[in-house]
Formats: sequence, structure tokens, C-alpha cells
Amino acid sequence: MASAPVPTLDIDPADLITTDNYGVQGQPHSVWNQLREHSPVHYVETDSHPPFYAITRHADIMNISNKPHIFSNSEGPFLMDKMQAAARMMDEENRPPMRTIIEMDPPEHRDYRKVASGFFTPRSIHRLDEIVADCARAQIDKLGEEGECDFVEEISQRHPLRVLATILGIGPEDEDLLLELTQQLFAADDPDLQREAANRQEASQALFADFGALFTRIIADRRENPSDDLASMLANAKMANGEHLPPLELMGYYLIVFTAGHDTTRNAISGGLQQLLENPGQMQKLCADPTEALAKSTVEEVVRWTSPVNYMKRRLLEDVEMHGVQMKAGEDLIMYYASANRDDEVFDRPFEFDIERHPNRHLGFGTGEHFCLGAHVARLSSRALFLEIANRAVELEPAGDATHISASFVAGLKTLPVRYKFRPAA
Repeated sequence: MASAPVPTLDIDPADLITTDNYGVQGQPHSVWNQLREHSPVHYVETDSHPPFYAITRHADIMNISNKPHIFSNSEGPFLMDKMQAAARMMDEENRPPMRTIIEMDPPEHRDYRKVASGFFTPRSIHRLDEIVADCARAQIDKLGEEGECDFVEEISQRHPLRVLATILGIGPEDEDLLLELTQQLFAADDPDLQREAANRQEASQALFADFGALFTRIIADRRENPSDDLASMLANAKMANGEHLPPLELMGYYLIVFTAGHDTTRNAISGGLQQLLENPGQMQKLCADPTEALAKSTVEEVVRWTSPVNYMKRRLLEDVEMHGVQMKAGEDLIMYYASANRDDEVFDRPFEFDIERHPNRHLGFGTGEHFCLGAHVARLSSRALFLEIANRAVELEPAGDATHISASFVAGLKTLPVRYKFRPAA
């Protein structure tokens, strides 16, 4: 436990991690503000989760992220509640766990990351320019010229879904299944997004069986008929020993590329549009100058502001002291990226949404060993949609109150009602 005295803080520890609290109020910035100032390494105990240390400053997260030999990813990226941990133990007794690159440390992580890193370079990603532009245009076209909709349901979750499905060789007929998978993984505590089943474990097993069957079919096809998409690159990738990726690790690769890439981009787009609507001067600025440069800057500010990956967990491999707090090997800490992205030691006017912000050293895609592999795809996909909106919006305004997903790991909006009027595509 922490060895240094901590000042009395006006916080509810549950706000930091409990999914229900995120569903009510979103990310707990008032709590993080106090922790950054008074207790940047804060020991947290709640009824629902195992204890952990909350890390809230930008500099500390940078430091931790660059020391994977001390701060390990091997126990997974998020803090399971006590019920989830018990269910996972039961599940692992019946079948081996599926691992992803997020749950690997060097040197293993670097070896697996190289499998797909070539596809995600900025130069390689340019092959997607036409795909993302066409997808963004189709999403706005389907709304019609005038009306109301839930922007999350109709646009922000469908746009990255189609982009990612395209590069993974998935047809439109299977998109709903994949959408459901991401909801079960990242918003499984939200009752509106759960698959109907007798219990959560049964729902999870059934959904993963569907997922396994889908990607087993895709892997077999891409080995028989390879193309230049990511699905083929993964299916035919070889390790240093000349063998294909082990089946579970290969499934895990498909899983993490799709689910992590989809939910984070969806939440960034949703939260970004919400801020543009709440800051009409920023929306007017983008619509008056819908250039590639301003769109890029807008996306960086959207990612900083929304921080859709709210946190990442690390497991201590040795004793460490930070800010007078002694942490022990075997304990967990959580790096709150969303807090770091409001750190006034790094950002001028951190609580202002400014699409021309420069510099913008946000941690929305992480940093160090586990910097987001798909960051360039997320940026390209988001940029295309915001440009399409900027070029075609005649009127765009809120049509009701937004609501939040009951999820603390990948946090964001569940609904965003809007009223719109769009001009036809040029």
C-alpha cells in the first residue's frame, strides 16, 4: 500500500473504474484533476475491483510506457472486476485463453507486431484513401438530405466498421456479427448492448464461436487465394521458425485489429462531432476551410479530447517508487490516458476544444512499445468522415441529450441524437 501520506480528496474511488459510473457521467475529469495535483500515484480500493494504483500525469505515463521490462502487459490491458476475474478462471479451465499482441511483452510483442506492421505504415495506408472516402460519402448519402438520427448508430459505428471489414476481407453480410462482438468485449456491462443469454459467460462463448467460424473461413480462403489486403497478410504470415502463427494467436490478431480499431474510432468520431456541435465556432472554422491540413489537426484534437482508450493496465515486475509511493512487484497500476490528455503541464488550455491546437502531444494512441498499431487507419478513417461532413453540412445540431456507454476501458458515447441537412455529394 502507499507509504506516503495522501491529502484529503473529494473523490469517489468508484468513479475511476466502475462501469455504471461512466455510464452516468462519462470520464471523471474532476477526480483526475485532483489526483494530478495532489496524488499522481494514488492507491485505489473499491468494492467491485481489485486494488490498483491510478497514474494520472502525462510524464509518468510516458515513463512507464517506455519500461516494459518493469511494467508488464502480460496480465492483460484492462482491470477485470471480481466477477469477470472469477468467470475467466472458470473459462480457462475449459479452453486455453486467446492471446493478443496487447497481452505480450518484448521480445515476443515485437516479433508479433512485425507480422502486420508493414500494412499500417503511412505509405502503405495510402492505398485506403479511396476506400475511406467512398465509405464516408456512402454513410452521409444514406441519411438523405434532411432529417434526424442517432449519429452513433447510423454513422460513427458504421463508418469504421465498413473500413475495417474491407481490409479484413469481411463482407457486409457479416458486419452486424462483428459489431456485436465489439460491444460484448468493450461494453459487456452495458445492459443495452449485451447479447441475450442465460448469463454473460454463455453469451461470450456463443459469440466467440461465431467469430471463430467466420475467421477460420477467411483464413482458409486467403491461404488459397491471397490478395494484397490485411486478411491475406495475417493468414500467410510466418514466424522466425518458418511456421504460420499459432491458431489462437492468429485469431487473436484478427480480433484485436478489428475490435480495437472499431470501438476506439467510433467513440472518437462520436465525441468529436459532439464537441463540434457544442463549439459552433470550431465547426464553422472546419466548414469554412475543409482542407486536409485542418482535417488532420481536427482529428488529433478529437483524439486528445475523447481519449477513447480511457486507460491501460500494467503489472509491476519489481518494486518501484514514484512520487514517494512505494509500489510492490505483483501489484497493478492503471495509466489514465484521458487524464494525461488534460495535463496542464503539457497542454495549454487543456479544457478547451481547439481544432488548430499545436503542438498536440496527446497520448490518445498510447506511446512506447504498445503505441496503437492501427493509428494511421484510425486517423485516415476519421479524417475522411469529418471532411465529408464539413463539405456537405448545411445544418447540423443536437436533437436531444447524448448518453454514455457503461464502460470504463474504452469509454464514449452510446447515443448522439442530431438534426441534419446535407447538400448532395459533389
